[in-house]
Amino acid sequence: MKTTPARATLPVWSPWRTVIWFGIVSLSADMVYEGARSITGPYLASLGASALVVGVVTGAGEAAALVLRLVFGPLADRSGAYWPLTIVGYGMTAVCVPLMAVAPFLGGVGLAFGATMVLLERTGKAVRSPSKSALLAHAARSVGRGKGFAVHKALDQVGAFAGPLLVAGVVALTTHTWAGLAALAVPAVAAMVLLAVIRVRVPDMRVYDAPEPASLETGSGEADVALDVPAPPAGAAPTSTAVAAGRHRLPREFHLFALSCAASTLGLMTFGLIGFHLSDAGLVRPALVPVVYAVAMAVEAVSALATGLRYDRVGPRVLLVLPFLVALVPLLALANQLAVALVGVLIWGAAVGVQDSTVKALVADLVPAPRLATAYGVFAAWQGAAALAGGLLAGALYGGGRWDLVVVLGACQVASLVLLVVVLRRRDG
Repeated sequence: MKTTPARATLPVWSPWRTVIWFGIVSLSADMVYEGARSITGPYLASLGASALVVGVVTGAGEAAALVLRLVFGPLADRSGAYWPLTIVGYGMTAVCVPLMAVAPFLGGVGLAFGATMVLLERTGKAVRSPSKSALLAHAARSVGRGKGFAVHKALDQVGAFAGPLLVAGVVALTTHTWAGLAALAVPAVAAMVLLAVIRVRVPDMRVYDAPEPASLETGSGEADVALDVPAPPAGAAPTSTAVAAGRHRLPREFHLFALSCAASTLGLMTFGLIGFHLSDAGLVRPALVPVVYAVAMAVEAVSALATGLRYDRVGPRVLLVLPFLVALVPLLALANQLAVALVGVLIWGAAVGVQDSTVKALVADLVPAPRLATAYGVFAAWQGAAALAGGLLAGALYGGGRWDLVVVLGACQVASLVLLVVVLRRRDG
């Protein structure tokens, strides 16, 4: 008897509804981990950590959040476990951040416990991101991936703006850092409940895709490339997802684009260094630095939305603005005049918005669907390595003055621009 393919099942939700709900999940989750990141330094210091320990823990956490996607992206494509990995990754954030509030009551082991929670939370980001991006890419396919990723990122950044402000408000009222972290349990629970609803309503995101080519047909003659297929037992035939993934290599244009974005990331200073400069130069009181960060997050949301909408209208040429934005950051953000430095912070937020959102739309357009999670994992690993190298480079050059950073980081953007132009020409040709 002929079986009905899963693709024939109409989705319960429209594509836009799914994209928006995913965005609200990210909004809630961003409140949790961006709220925690805004206070991680003072939190670890309150547990007895030195500046070196704070630097090592936070640096290792950011590296884990990016580089480990190289593991979890391919794992998602091989196993088809996109939903389980997404749920586990969000769950790690939802559990670990509120548990950070327990550390001050653990005595001598409090610092080790707190540092472990920071690292596990960042690892959760690596676990979920490739799978979540792959699911979102399918949901956004019919509405325009530029718009889909842009709307998702804009909602995401609302949480990134609100989380630090929530923590700052709770800490101001209670005078306890741990209380601000404990308050993040509320959006953490909300994120997990919302994610569960999406999983129930749209368990297979391939319902939003166009029909697959005949080469991916199963023995019944129907397309069967599931997004949530468990790994086959030993000795069994591989699933169609695994077979499809094995038939597609990541194209050369993708690797060139990953190198272009890595060069851009290499030259994009972290907000940690910018915040250090604002405080060290006496431009902003340390207590107000998180507020400046929150404003940058708001700009990031607007930038992601604007460039995502332009992506769907004019194509990936909109990404040519990224190297120019990044090159302006050290020139302005490290100035000794408050107004100029704040303009630099706004440009930093705009650059991060493009880099964290719109570039993902081009990744999805360059890579075959069965290799999306792998591609996002590889892409993030390049960015993670570049972020580590860029942090060391910017930190080493900071003492030599702003112009050293302007020249060296500007050279990185020239390389990024050249590679991006090559990618766009090869893609259009």
